[in-house]
Amino acid sequence: MISAGVPHRLRQRLLQSSLGLGLGTGLVSLPALALSSSVGPAGIDALRLHGAPYFLTGRKIAIGQVEIGRPSVFGLDKVAYEDMPVDVSRVFYLDDLADPNQYVDGHAANVASVMVSQDKALTGVAPNAALFSAAVGPIRGRSAQPDECLASQQVALSNGGDVRAMNFSFGEPLRRDPRPNPVLDGNALLTQCIDWSERVHDILYVVAGNQGGGGIPIPTDNFNGINVAYSREADGLYRKVDFANLSSEPDARSRSLPFLETNVGPRRSISLVAPGSRLELLDPDGRIRTASGTSFASPHVAATVALLQEWGDRQLRADTPHWSLDAREPMVMKAVLLNSADKLKDSGDGLRLGMGRTLVDEGNRSWIESDAYRDRTIPLHAELGTGHLNAYRAYQQFNGGQWLPGAPVPVMGWAYGAVESPLPPTDLPRAQAAILHQDYVFETPLQANSYISATLAWERQVVLNDDNGNERYDIGESFEDRGLNNLDLYLLPAEAEDLSQAIWSSESAVDSVEHLFFEIPATARYKLRVVYRQRVTDDIVQPYGLAWWAVAAR
Repeated sequence: MISAGVPHRLRQRLLQSSLGLGLGTGLVSLPALALSSSVGPAGIDALRLHGAPYFLTGRKIAIGQVEIGRPSVFGLDKVAYEDMPVDVSRVFYLDDLADPNQYVDGHAANVASVMVSQDKALTGVAPNAALFSAAVGPIRGRSAQPDECLASQQVALSNGGDVRAMNFSFGEPLRRDPRPNPVLDGNALLTQCIDWSERVHDILYVVAGNQGGGGIPIPTDNFNGINVAYSREADGLYRKVDFANLSSEPDARSRSLPFLETNVGPRRSISLVAPGSRLELLDPDGRIRTASGTSFASPHVAATVALLQEWGDRQLRADTPHWSLDAREPMVMKAVLLNSADKLKDSGDGLRLGMGRTLVDEGNRSWIESDAYRDRTIPLHAELGTGHLNAYRAYQQFNGGQWLPGAPVPVMGWAYGAVESPLPPTDLPRAQAAILHQDYVFETPLQANSYISATLAWERQVVLNDDNGNERYDIGESFEDRGLNNLDLYLLPAEAEDLSQAIWSSESAVDSVEHLFFEIPATARYKLRVVYRQRVTDDIVQPYGLAWWAVAAR
């Protein structure tokens, strides 16, 4: 099948044998689903935002992409033609402009089409966003993490340093990591680079998160980004995590390491689920191919950021109350996307927050049948994260506006706040005794038997060992992990002060996110409390992003 106006001739597939991206590149024989299906109401419901009254298409918002190869560009690459449906603003090779016809790749073009395709039948999530894409080039058996970090920095600094989200639909296997006995502890160079860049460049990284015993584990052990699993269609909706997310890399199986891709300790990898099964995508020459994988789930999330940021910028230009430049903060975006995810289909009474689907794991169990629902120390479902991406619900969540602690807040909104701990981390007993917090008290009682969803996100502090003092990463330089402070999130009666009175909480000691999804037991006034549980870094102030969604009493 060929797009209208595309010459019917064979095109060379560059780099196809060297990519090694498994699920993300394979053709499948099952019936395909148009990209617009995954972008539409059966998927993430972003097409609704393209039309009236929203008209959100990502206009004037820059997003990024780093891969082994890159999409094609008309006027630069022979394979591209005029009026390509995938319009890329600029392409790079590492930290320089790309050469003509060099490293053009099908996989990168497929991923780009999810984000910015303007094809009427295969419309991307944010068709008018400005996409900046960098190619790393062939890996050939070595660790390319320094090159990948350099390319990421180049894209992050594009558009005058204003790139809002970065998509990673590739990764590094642990067998190529140069550290002795490498594990997924967050300290691979590329993982540290992502967490550093997120904080320094104010850009949300979205990473394809193949789960299981192999695949592309690095940098899925990041703290500051979002890792995405992929869903497949069932009963007309993308509502079931695909079994392929749990597959193992053959190399890992041969070495009898079935859990090679598991994070060290109890910290889980997956943050969110998005469509990625049997999608029709656009190649560098405009041809259509069918593919599946987390490679195509993560760009749904990255491009949704463009839609939200276009809306946020519109509110800033209009000087709308309860909006500030904090709307551009990556931790706000992370909290908004995770908190608005679908878990349980609403019956029509709004008590389940208007959610559009019940998402199930491979064993057909929903989020409330998981340990994440029962255990206060586990914020994320092992397979489902916080749920399934819903771009329209994310818009609703974001549109709730920014609110400050210390004054009543509505049942839907977000905050970019901070908690302080003046005591040094070495004074642990006194620091724990002097727990500091911020309260967000709901202005109205919450409805009994309704659900509340709340998500807290903050950053691990990674710094660059900047040997030459140019404030940029250069090949040969390294990063230092300064640690992750420990924040907790509590749901309390409005008048309560003692944490022992908490109705529910999220109290992970290892994650950079807390998430609670809880059924309100009685109609009453409640509050959310952000607690600075333990200070690890030298920073007295710990910023955070917070989003909440509840139901007012009726």
